Amino acid sequence: MTATDPAMTALAHSWSALSLLHGRIESRVERALQTKHRLSAREYSLLDVLSRQHDGEGGHLQMRQVADSVVLSQSATTRLVTRLEDRGLLSRYLCPTDRRGIYTDVTQAGMRLLEEARPTHNTALREALDEAAAEPALAPLVHAVQRLQSSAQPA
Repeated sequence: MTATDPAMTALAHSWSALSLLHGRIESRVERALQTKHRLSAREYSLLDVLSRQHDGEGGHLQMRQVADSVVLSQSATTRLVTRLEDRGLLSRYLCPTDRRGIYTDVTQAGMRLLEEARPTHNTALREALDEAAAEPALAPLVHAVQRLQSSAQPA
């Protein structure tokens, strides 16, 4: 395969369309969350991921797992956690079974903000997808996202 190979060119165009769709969604969600809740899209994602933890076996995520979930480096995730902790939205404590481990939990204030922001997030996401569906280059990707959503819903 060469750089001018038609398959590689098609792959590059597909990647470009995916990147464009992601950027538009992220931009739309970011503006809506910042405007209405003073919350970035990354902050929202972090609160959302951490809100799903539980106290059972494997219920708390390690910082590496959290970083993977919000698509940030571990150091950037730690800075984000610190920022939200300073705002009273998260708290950290030592793991009761491994004193080297630190758990991060969403506070009541963080849960309230997350629940207030969830409709804003979902509306902005829906609007961005609807807008993208009207563009021929992005419509197949939007349909793929919708199929993923359908397959993830319980019957």
